[in-house]
Amino acid sequence: MTTPSPLQFQKKNPKAIISTKFGDIEIRFYMDDAPRHVESFLNLVGLKFYDDTTFHRVVPEFLIQGGDPLSKHPERELHGTGGPGFSLPPEPSDRPHRRGTVAMAKVPRNPEATRDISDSGSQFYIIVEDTSSLDRMYTVFGRVVKGMEVVDQIAALPCDDRDNPLESVRMKVRAEE
Repeated sequence: MTTPSPLQFQKKNPKAIISTKFGDIEIRFYMDDAPRHVESFLNLVGLKFYDDTTFHRVVPEFLIQGGDPLSKHPERELHGTGGPGFSLPPEPSDRPHRRGTVAMAKVPRNPEATRDISDSGSQFYIIVEDTSSLDRMYTVFGRVVKGMEVVDQIAALPCDDRDNPLESVRMKVRAEE
C-alpha cells in the first residue's frame, strides 16, 4: 500500500464570483497564461479591494468594465481613472477576445500620458461580443463560465456620454477554490 507524499503538488483552480444586483458572474482563470495578473486579481479580491466598486464603463455589444476604486465615489468624472497604486507588466497570449473573455484594462498613470504597455492594475473588462481588434494588445486572464446573462443586462443599461451607466451597478467579489 502506498501513501501519498505530503509534498505532492496539487494544482489549484480558483474561481471568482462577482455578485451584482442582477446576479452572479463566475470567472475561471488562465493560470498558465497570465499568472501575475491572476495572482494580483486574487490578492485584490482577498483585500476586498473590488467590493462596492462599480461597472463604470459600458459599451453595448463590446464590453463592460469595472475595478476602479474611484467608482466608489459619487464624482462620476473620476470613474475610470483610478487604480491600485501599482502596474503590471503585460502577459501577452494568443487567447482571443471572444464573448466572455476577461482581461485587464489599461489606464494612463496621469491625465497627460498616453497608455503605456504596463498600465494594467485593477481595472478589468468582460467582452460582450467577439472582438478580435483587442487580441494580443491586452492581458487576457480569464473567462466567464456562468452569468453571461448578467453581463448582458449590465451591457444594456442606459449610459451618460462617458459610457458610465446611469444606474449604478456595484459589485462584491469573492474567490473560491
